[in-house]
Amino acid sequence: MTTTSTANPSQNAYPKVGAAIALQGVSWQTYQMLLSDVGENRAWRITYDQGVLELRMPLPQHEEPKRLIESFIEAIVDELEIELRSLGALTLERDDLARAIEPDSCFYIQNEAQVRGKQSINLLTDPPPDLAIESDYTNSSINKLSVYAALGVPEVWRYNESNLEVYILSEGKYELAQESLAFPFLPIAEIPALIEQSQNLGQRATVRLFRARIREIIASQ
Repeated sequence: MTTTSTANPSQNAYPKVGAAIALQGVSWQTYQMLLSDVGENRAWRITYDQGVLELRMPLPQHEEPKRLIESFIEAIVDELEIELRSLGALTLERDDLARAIEPDSCFYIQNEAQVRGKQSINLLTDPPPDLAIESDYTNSSINKLSVYAALGVPEVWRYNESNLEVYILSEGKYELAQESLAFPFLPIAEIPALIEQSQNLGQRATVRLFRARIREIIASQ
């Protein structure tokens, strides 16, 4: 098993803050044993793609936009008066595909009723989350979109360096889109500016501003 790094990690087994460590030649069984041994109370997240296991430790500047986007999505569903199941960095995995990923956040929206109240999600029988969020501040040695595509996640939002990209799954591949599949009325281009404004306005003031914008859009439809 070989190791590569994108952020000069230390020689121990786990990444420092901001680091991404890729381990080559890791079997699916070894990956499962590692997660079982360390448990769920860990700060670092994983991506596994057919023998390559990547561990990464989120940065504060990675977490803040993600939390704001979560709040924006919660505001949208509240204004629409629809249900949402928010499952954070839920481990999405398929052992038959030897692929797994932990998004920064994920949501059941269109398929919320199908997984409501379930204590565990099995992607062999349950639908994948309708929307996954990636807030990228570290380079990845794995093509995460290919992992999401293999797992069948319909929509991925990727926020990176004040830019929000929306990817929609079409015939097994993601296409960059101008509109969200879950929220086609959402002004995607306005979200990065709101995230930047939060540095001066504060997070909750920004969420209130966003909620007012959504009410305005819904009222105009």
